[in-house]
Amino acid sequence: MRKYIKIFVCACVGLPAITACDDSFLDEEVLSSYSPTTLRDLPGLEASLIGLYNHNSTFYSVSGQQGWPSVWQVGTDVAWPIQPQGVEVPYYDYNTLTPLDGAADITWNWSYTMINNANVIIQNVESPDLTGVPDTEKDRINAEARFFRGLAYNTLATAFGGVPLVTEPLTAPKTDFVRAPLEDVNNQILTDLQFAAENLPDINDIPAARQARANKYMANQLLAEVYLRIGEPAQAEEQANIVINSGAFSLVTERYGVMANQPGDPFSDMFKFGNQRRRQGNTEAIWVMEAENPRDVPGGMTGAPQQRRNWQASYHSRPGLIPADSLGGRGIARLRLNNWVLYNLYDEGDMRNSQHNIRRDYWYNDPDPKYSDIYKTKVPYETADTLFIINPYTTKWGHFDPQDVFGFGMWKDFILMRLGETYLLRAEAQFMQGKLAEAAESINMLRERADAPLVSAADINLDFILDERARELIGEENRRFTLMRTGTLVERANRLNTSIPGLPENRQITGLSEMHLLMPIPQNEIDLNKDAVLDQNPGY
Repeated sequence: MRKYIKIFVCACVGLPAITACDDSFLDEEVLSSYSPTTLRDLPGLEASLIGLYNHNSTFYSVSGQQGWPSVWQVGTDVAWPIQPQGVEVPYYDYNTLTPLDGAADITWNWSYTMINNANVIIQNVESPDLTGVPDTEKDRINAEARFFRGLAYNTLATAFGGVPLVTEPLTAPKTDFVRAPLEDVNNQILTDLQFAAENLPDINDIPAARQARANKYMANQLLAEVYLRIGEPAQAEEQANIVINSGAFSLVTERYGVMANQPGDPFSDMFKFGNQRRRQGNTEAIWVMEAENPRDVPGGMTGAPQQRRNWQASYHSRPGLIPADSLGGRGIARLRLNNWVLYNLYDEGDMRNSQHNIRRDYWYNDPDPKYSDIYKTKVPYETADTLFIINPYTTKWGHFDPQDVFGFGMWKDFILMRLGETYLLRAEAQFMQGKLAEAAESINMLRERADAPLVSAADINLDFILDERARELIGEENRRFTLMRTGTLVERANRLNTSIPGLPENRQITGLSEMHLLMPIPQNEIDLNKDAVLDQNPGY
């Protein structure tokens, strides 16, 4: 076979004699996966930056792990596990959370892949040998890569605490990692994000078609969160104020976009397919991870995101109901909003709890003649079906593709940062400084938009701010990270989420303790690190 390939290739390239071919071109050169990448021009650097965005998207869509979105919600204070896939189980049955955990391993490896990819770009763009790229472009490219490196290290610091610091590309296997002190990791995050904030463009200066790319306010927003995590609230407030006072963003208070003439409200408009991007009218959007159906746009989304399937009810399991656009497509209720969220969290009249934002009512919609006696009548809200078939659910992940009624994937944009959260970060920073009246004012910006009763300084404490985060960001924020960051996971989960009527004991929160404010260091990382000790987190 080797002989015939040689003859064929030589003939195809039109060489004068077969003997001119050399067998050596068929010899495979095996390159280490650690081989350094050399980037010498602007197109190469830009292509590598796009790779960071692609890798970022994989945190939201993990192949073979349909329950991945539930990892960050169940076992906290907002959601019950109803039909778990598996990867999320240790995050409510905490007695089973060990260093062999799959979610911890995915989080660790996602982060270090991002870090190494960013390191390659940073090293090359800072190289004195790089010519032909203007300094302003070098700084922008460096800032974009450093934003993602800061994002990845913040993920690691929140999830694991102190971790190995790697700021140069790996060019060979390394088996002697040691954990850096958390303070050192935090300093690296701050250095990267401060550089990003200073050198990334203003979102108003980015062409509309490129506004999914990093802007300076993304770095400011992430800096506010980092400063809160490390206990520096004055700096957090300053960063949040940069975003709020920039004039680049405003809360959505009026109807807009593709369904503005249909029933709804300004809050629900933000999450409609076709409305989420800044250029589509979402004045609140700071960072939107844009997604396209890979069927229509090759590479439009990595994997098949499962947020809709996890969050939405399995209503199609009820005879007489079929998947429909008006119901947000097909869900399977891997998780369910808990009773505290559904019945105790919102004040009467709060827009964020309207039927357009948390669906509570259903009408039989299957036109099959066998359902003619119930067709278009309201589904009675009774029986065990309320647990996962006709249970209320957030509409933020609604997405229906008539060519994929089964709902294999969800090709919908992800709003990763928006102004609503900026006000909440500022309120938290103000509270931590004892500025209760100012914190109430920040929160009232959201409550006024939501037609909810306004609050005063006397209402402000950390629990209230975390409650307000749930009201505003349910289904959007990584709730586990929020509660880990604020040190409130154990108390709030045990107080608000331990009673799950109708579910067996093995679906209740069990074994949750202070050790779970950090995830376990993956055991395979410890085992492979044969030339140094990679310490495990306490309790694991």
